[in-house]
Amino acid sequence: MLDYAALAALAAVVREGSFERAARALHVTPSAISQRIRLLEERMGSALVVRGQPCSATETGRRLCQHVDHVRLLEQQLQAAVPALRPDEGPTRVPLPIAVNADSLATWAAPALAAFGASQPALLQVVIDDQDHTAERLRSGAVLAAITGTARPAAGCNSRPLGNMRYRAAASPAFVRQHFASGIGPASLAHAPSLVFDTKDELQDRWVHRLCHRHVELPRHRLPSTQAFVTASLAGMGWGLHPESLIASHLGDGTLVELVAGTPLDLPLHWQHARAASGLLDGLTSMVLVAARGALRQDSDTDAR
Repeated sequence: MLDYAALAALAAVVREGSFERAARALHVTPSAISQRIRLLEERMGSALVVRGQPCSATETGRRLCQHVDHVRLLEQQLQAAVPALRPDEGPTRVPLPIAVNADSLATWAAPALAAFGASQPALLQVVIDDQDHTAERLRSGAVLAAITGTARPAAGCNSRPLGNMRYRAAASPAFVRQHFASGIGPASLAHAPSLVFDTKDELQDRWVHRLCHRHVELPRHRLPSTQAFVTASLAGMGWGLHPESLIASHLGDGTLVELVAGTPLDLPLHWQHARAASGLLDGLTSMVLVAARGALRQDSDTDAR
């Protein structure tokens, strides 16, 4: 039989990124976490955790993390079907780890996640990451579902198209007058400050490459907040790619202007989730798909790019 206390410790270390944070999450000491994982590694005959900053799972560790997450979902579903198995205090709330890109969370995804969390016996554990990297969290076993920019499903997962999130390259009128008075091209873009979320954010580079047909090294402000992007652009700090829905009112009243009219960047998004027989995961998937259909551009949109 597997030691599920040890498996819970392993999953917590991978999810939290360190033994200390895992200990706090499970209300035990770091030495207890270390002992449980050491005994589990001895039982499995292989390393399960790559000690680092953050800690990550080995391939075997990833499979065990997925297993314990699936077991939790199955136990919750069984409790729902057999009320006698429920604890006296009510249905067990199951941790449900997911990865989401910041722009989706700031626009269309948050209402769906909030509605799910308010109505279901789950504790959503939302991790923010770039849409081109969230699938890696699925592969590592850190999450059970993710909004990704990748259609190809991770091992053991299903992939569903969500639609395209449309971005506009925009800045304040004063910024455009100051930095692009002679036009927008490789030379001016190489000197005008841009805004990026973090080192993983390549949206600005993609838009510039499509416009200029070459790589341009951009000066960058790093600002890891979707809302702060808008605030910074309004203040004239730099230009950036913004979700169209988030800045529509600013484009309408002229407080932000598109750098080059009619040059949106459409980012295809997908929902990937583990193939677990879980009513909770199925319910979350349904709510995410409905929200995406109402907010993102679908293939049937005639002007989608």
